[in-house]
Amino acid sequence: MPPDFWTVDFPAIAAAFLASIVEVVEAFTIVLAVAATRGWRPAIAGTAAALAVLGLIVLILGPALQFIPIHILQLVVGILLLLFGMGWLRKAILRAAGVMPLHDEIEAFAEETAELHAQSGAPRTLQWIAGIAAFKAVLLEGLEVAFIVVAVGAGKGLLWEASLGALAAYALVLIVGAAVHRPLSQVPENTLKFGVGVMLSAFGVFWTGEGIGVEWPGADLVLLPLAALFLLAGLVLARIARASFERGPA
Repeated sequence: MPPDFWTVDFPAIAAAFLASIVEVVEAFTIVLAVAATRGWRPAIAGTAAALAVLGLIVLILGPALQFIPIHILQLVVGILLLLFGMGWLRKAILRAAGVMPLHDEIEAFAEETAELHAQSGAPRTLQWIAGIAAFKAVLLEGLEVAFIVVAVGAGKGLLWEASLGALAAYALVLIVGAAVHRPLSQVPENTLKFGVGVMLSAFGVFWTGEGIGVEWPGADLVLLPLAALFLLAGLVLARIARASFERGPA
């Protein structure tokens, strides 16, 4: 195991894994709704088609990144990761404070099932519509996963390691979901989003600094205090937001 595994490889793999779990759980809810109303055939077909498209995107983008100068790549990826991570962190803070409602997989499953049941037409047409719904859900959620995989893996040539983290998340959710055969409502999505927002924001600051030539003290180890800083700021802001929300308008 390389000496920088825990400071570079592991955070990239963990970020891809945790972010993928959040997105795959949401996509799985839609796929399960499709299977429950129209059968597993359109659900599996739509999912497989979306995964093929996502795999193609990663295969095209991954090798193409090697033609971009490393400092420019780190700067662009760093800024995008920071914006992306702060977006996740903001939503997680507002949900933790009670300002925004928590995402409810049971409710999402019921809404999607009702929408599919409301469709009318020939059985073959209905199966096509259901398959497209599964395809769209997996593709849209998967695009975020693909971006995170490419972004966290691009800075230090960890694309395949980040991809393995994402694939492990896909496999875990599919295995558990197939076993329980119901929406994975017990997954602490907001906690995971909070953690992923912290990790992506820390990576974003780190890569942005690398891109503009900052010499970080401790090199890769600086990711730990950066993550701790974002975590502390997130917890404090969630507490302030909750107190303000509970007081109501002045």
